[in-house]
Amino acid sequence: MRRSLPVFLAVLIAISAFAPAVTGQSTDGPDSSVECEFPLEVTDATGETVTLEDPPDSVVALQPSDARTMFEIGAEDRLVGLPDNPATSDLEMGDRTAVTDGYEVLPERVVDLDPDLVVAANTTDGETIAQLRAAGLTVYQFDDAESIADVRDNILTTGRLTGECDGAEATVDWMDEQLAIIDRALEGTDRPLAYYAMGDGYTAGSGTFIHDAMTTAGLEPVADRAGIEGYGSINPETVVNENPEWIVYPDDREEPPIHESIRATTASRNDNVIAVDANRMNQPAPGIVSTIIDLVETVHPEAYEQVSDDLEAAPENGDGSSDETDTDAASGESAIPGFGVPVAVVTLLATLGIATRRR
Repeated sequence: MRRSLPVFLAVLIAISAFAPAVTGQSTDGPDSSVECEFPLEVTDATGETVTLEDPPDSVVALQPSDARTMFEIGAEDRLVGLPDNPATSDLEMGDRTAVTDGYEVLPERVVDLDPDLVVAANTTDGETIAQLRAAGLTVYQFDDAESIADVRDNILTTGRLTGECDGAEATVDWMDEQLAIIDRALEGTDRPLAYYAMGDGYTAGSGTFIHDAMTTAGLEPVADRAGIEGYGSINPETVVNENPEWIVYPDDREEPPIHESIRATTASRNDNVIAVDANRMNQPAPGIVSTIIDLVETVHPEAYEQVSDDLEAAPENGDGSSDETDTDAASGESAIPGFGVPVAVVTLLATLGIATRRR
């Protein structure tokens, strides 16, 4: 089971995530504006026309990324069902219904909840979607997210679908500000070679939001030199020959999931091995920005030091939690925009130009 989990996660990430069909960007830069107007009629990734007469009072999230995004934007009060597995272990279940057995969706439980809306990342198989629609449920299935820009737009889409546009906009504004600060800090810096080890030889290649996160953090993925697109396997000999300076891996395992031969690389010999939060790195939600910041802090400490005050100017929370969940006891972190913070306060903070940071 342990060896099969990385393969499952690779496939899960590859076909999960959700790109927007209802938002857009201006030609002058990112546009975080989105309007919550009902009745709402949109087309999802399957080509289905989804109609909502009113903002949904009850929503079921079929996949971890769906649930996490709802928590992130402050729409968790409408969430009546979500997955219950390691990928949601840091989210508050409360009295919500678990709609999965491990990673398998249980359609009958979803139907019993009779929600106003079901949101489904693309990892959900078509048979499940069809079964739920046949039962009379309104289901919106998202498309793949191939970049952080897609993740960003996904958040706005979720906000529009759930009627939580203010929280979605505030969250995206936070992401944009943090990434702009990081971009300025890394200007002109060298980009060391890094290997993202997902397990069983899998890594994230071009056209994935994880690859985008690595490059945004000022790293050159080994996957680029190997010509890997999407989520695919890489030969250990290729990794050894490229000799990366850093190895990055998700922290849902005790040791780096690398072949014994890779321990001969500069990264392994110098102990330049970084464990990142698996749920932030592997799920297309705002927490991916927190992972980018963590990577910059470790790999580019001088650049990070120059902007740390800007990044830490306001309280943070990047674990996908809301007021219902615990904050990070070690750092004393608290909620960010979209986690029950009044929109008026969020707007004031944005006006004052106070940066927010999540880890």
